[in-house]
Amino acid sequence: MTAGLANPIVEFFRCPEWFADTEQWVRLSEELAHSLATAWAQDILWRERSNAWLSSAGFARFIRGLRYEHYEQAATDTTVGAIFLREMYYLIRPLLGVTVRRHLQRLAFRGWEKRAFPSWPVDRTVDRLHETLLAAALKSKCVHRAPFIWFWPKGYRSCALVTHDVETEAGLRFCPNLMDMDDAAEIKSSFQLVPEMRYDLSNGDLAGIRARGFEVNVHDLNHDGHLFRDRELFRRRVVKINEYGQRFGASGFRAGALYRNQDWYEWLDFSYDMSVPNVAHLDPQHGGCCTVFPYFVGNILELPVTTTQDYSLFHVLGTYTTDLWRAQISEIVQHHGLVHLITHPDYLMEEPASQAYKQLLAYLNELRSTQGLWITQPAEVNKWWRQRSRMRLVWRSDGWSIEGEGSEDALLAYAELRDGQLSYCPALPTGARASGQC
Repeated sequence: MTAGLANPIVEFFRCPEWFADTEQWVRLSEELAHSLATAWAQDILWRERSNAWLSSAGFARFIRGLRYEHYEQAATDTTVGAIFLREMYYLIRPLLGVTVRRHLQRLAFRGWEKRAFPSWPVDRTVDRLHETLLAAALKSKCVHRAPFIWFWPKGYRSCALVTHDVETEAGLRFCPNLMDMDDAAEIKSSFQLVPEMRYDLSNGDLAGIRARGFEVNVHDLNHDGHLFRDRELFRRRVVKINEYGQRFGASGFRAGALYRNQDWYEWLDFSYDMSVPNVAHLDPQHGGCCTVFPYFVGNILELPVTTTQDYSLFHVLGTYTTDLWRAQISEIVQHHGLVHLITHPDYLMEEPASQAYKQLLAYLNELRSTQGLWITQPAEVNKWWRQRSRMRLVWRSDGWSIEGEGSEDALLAYAELRDGQLSYCPALPTGARASGQC
């Protein structure tokens, strides 16, 4: 492997290193090669897409490039005009009503549906690269299956996070009502709070949220859209952001409006981040990490946002139905990934929005009982994914054994080749959580 790049098979699947101990060249499917060709339109490697081969080291390089959004289709408009318009928008934003903002944002997002990459509404390019590489390793080893540590604890099929970004004073005061909705659905969520300028935040506000069993995280510094404008500004602001993280007792961070630069995360003093969309067609900054699973950015665990935000659904797409949410969630659960939702108390106060949100909660509860969905909080996913990253499979006389902290909750699973395609077969227990498994 190239220096500094972890072997993608071992890193993602937590399988024995024997399956990744040799360098190999793998021919990509036409669909996967096309996705990479679209992401890196000028890369000479993809000019002959029907005959695209990639080395194991190449897989690691492209996986990292997609996760970190180092591809052409993720490039942000940095022209003077674009920066000026963005600064003007955030300057007058507090004076604009939702109706005016909705109109401006619909204009800004015109043509979003024509973006070829990442794939809307869910992009799994990174995950398909992992699957392709492991399938090739199985073929090269002349075996039909590989043991690995299942993605989620206790045999859960997939995972879901409900998170709330609080942007205004009115939104902050509506948080108790939103907690009531969540509690009625037996779901504990996470609240991201803006430390400066947006509203006066007291220790009582933090304690009130935590006292009810909900999580608190830091949401930007002042949510003015400038946090990642340049490196020096970010480094100055991140000092205060880290201080607020300590004051809040918060382990997680989310940038305002999902502006981000993962190459700068080394200065964030948080355990996990929640600022990177899976597909960012309806966000101010385009791109997306193209995976529905958590991944590490240095020492920070990224919990990617894998569904459309409520504001985009209600005010950009102009619908209060949950059809899009359901379609995204269904695909993510089918592939055992992380369902990560962002809603805002600021936009859930009106009846059509609150009814849509309650329908969403009911759908999540349905999946919890029928599809083995683990609905939890970001800190719990962070704890589990870190434990899993340190676990290892060991062969004993009676078979494979999982060792490491948290292994009592881990499950042995198998990735199998069936008709040339990779499928997962976790040895799930009987009952509801085993529903839908092989």
